[in-house]
Amino acid sequence: MIPAISLSTNITVTTKITVTSTPKAHKHKRPLNSTLKSLTKAGKLDEALRVFESSPSKSVASEPDLEAYSLFLHSCISRKSLEHGQRLYLHLLLSRDKGNYDLLKNPTIKTKFITLFSVCGLIDEALGVFEDGLEHELVPESVWVAMAIGFSKNGYSKEALFIYCGMLSRLVQPGNFAFSMALKACADLCELRVGKAVHAQIMKCNEEPDQVVNNALLRLYTECGCFDEVLRVFEEMPQQNVVSWNSLIAGFVHQKQVFESLGTFRRMQGEGIGFSWVTLTTVLPICSQLTALNSGKEIHAQIVKSTRKPDVPVLNSLVDMYAKCGATDYSRRVFDGMQSKDLTSWNTMLTGYAVNGCLQKAMEIFNELVESGIRPDAVTFIALLSGCSHAGLTSEGQRLFNKMKKNYGLSPSVEHYACLVDMLGRAGRIKEALEVVKFMPMKPIGSVWGSLLNSCRLHGNVSLGEAIAEQLFELEPNNPGNYVLLSNIYANAGMWDNVKIVRDMMERRRMTKEAGCSWVQIKNRIHTFVAGGCFEFRNSAEYKKVWNQLMDAMEEIGYVPNTGVVLHDVNEETKSIWLCGHSERLATVFQLIHSSAGAPIRITKNLRVCADCHNWMKIVSSVTGRVIVLRDTNRFHHFRGGACSCKDYW
Repeated sequence: MIPAISLSTNITVTTKITVTSTPKAHKHKRPLNSTLKSLTKAGKLDEALRVFESSPSKSVASEPDLEAYSLFLHSCISRKSLEHGQRLYLHLLLSRDKGNYDLLKNPTIKTKFITLFSVCGLIDEALGVFEDGLEHELVPESVWVAMAIGFSKNGYSKEALFIYCGMLSRLVQPGNFAFSMALKACADLCELRVGKAVHAQIMKCNEEPDQVVNNALLRLYTECGCFDEVLRVFEEMPQQNVVSWNSLIAGFVHQKQVFESLGTFRRMQGEGIGFSWVTLTTVLPICSQLTALNSGKEIHAQIVKSTRKPDVPVLNSLVDMYAKCGATDYSRRVFDGMQSKDLTSWNTMLTGYAVNGCLQKAMEIFNELVESGIRPDAVTFIALLSGCSHAGLTSEGQRLFNKMKKNYGLSPSVEHYACLVDMLGRAGRIKEALEVVKFMPMKPIGSVWGSLLNSCRLHGNVSLGEAIAEQLFELEPNNPGNYVLLSNIYANAGMWDNVKIVRDMMERRRMTKEAGCSWVQIKNRIHTFVAGGCFEFRNSAEYKKVWNQLMDAMEEIGYVPNTGVVLHDVNEETKSIWLCGHSERLATVFQLIHSSAGAPIRITKNLRVCADCHNWMKIVSSVTGRVIVLRDTNRFHHFRGGACSCKDYW
């Protein structure tokens, strides 16, 4: 006996069947079933329907007739031809009312009507077909599952589970078809408790779970964040397909285990599984996050070699990957080659230019977007306003902000106001930024106050910084970044006692500052560097050799460390030593050692690059002749020949 799952339910139905006129009947010389099959396969549904409506009534339906009805309905479903299905349904209702054999009782016919109405979005009509005779008949699993799938596909996952529970209450034995449907509904709802109950039913069932059921289990546990269960189900599967591997990769992504997810994709390829477009739209963002350009290029090569045409989401992911690896030329090449683009395509390219400091090109994309007839959305303007903020184009940013409502009917959200506040604050126009906050039509959130606090750090406004920090401590009491910003404001002002008070407060609340971390890709491996760590590498002969050569060349140019960026009350020598251990410097030296001469150096950092490291990178790019692309938490910095693309405004 399969254990039941109890859920309270209250489903109502309003049946809305449209009555249409019946064409005049006419006779067919060929046998009925053969004629219907030929017409249905040829897509001549009007003629086939006239044959149904003109055929003589029978007391008992023969099997060939049933096959013809089934084939006709299947064609209606594939074409989403609601009108033909409704006319046939009405014909069968009228035939039943005349005392003829009730074909609507047949499970195959009932299932197909439910499916037709569901795929056409008429879920009430589908439910009416399902409930017709439900109390007096033994309804098989296929009918219950068809109704549940109808609910699920129309966004009613909870109702789909109610149907499943109703099936169990009628003692209908569920099989793999029903299990996979129930698990999908549980995954959509993140309903772990019910999902585990279904899993228990699967374990007790005499029928072995098929691959569809196992993949549904993987998705359930992935969506609910139960990664141990994901691994267990995956390893116990007798066979894994592309869908199974996709779920495993998504599970790693859900756990923020990006290195493992990329490694799983490589393992998947190594075992000859292949990939789907879903695989690539999952893996390409990982390459973006890690700035793993080599891996992204390998995936691009696989897309080019594929016999299938990539869909728009895949190409959007590819554009995004190149942009977030600092390779905007490649990004633009993919974008220009897309035969069809959606708004996401345009926003992705525009954002890519904006974060890489190419605001003029971003504006060109924006103008092309508008000229193409596509209306920009909130995301479009967030990218533009953020780009203006980091480029110091305050007047242009204000103009765009004002155009949102006036030209495009978009009311600025709190995120747009945060960009405007950040833009004004970075430019030193803090009083204007405060006015914006004061007259915002909505209550300011943490990001708005955070932008103001950062502006106080940039421009050394201690008193205002203290007042804003108090607001943030109430709004986001557990965000260590706010405490670090206030501590840095005090440190820049030399107020070391206040620095100690803030750090003691963080310690009492068990908050820790996020350690500076940078990573680079060499061939197919991601190498990570932590500030103040990597002692084995720093003590190696190859590191010391390259480091000393760099420092000698930089000192000749006149480089002197700016120890003011070390916000600790220690002596100058200690500050200089600490600067040498910043993660982006370690990553740069590692790349110089392990990459070919002249190759660009690409680094990703989890925090904002400090002023001295920024200056250090500029000089390294000059003395080595290398292009250095550094992505920090705010934007991209492209160092070339002693200059940076940000023009020292970031």
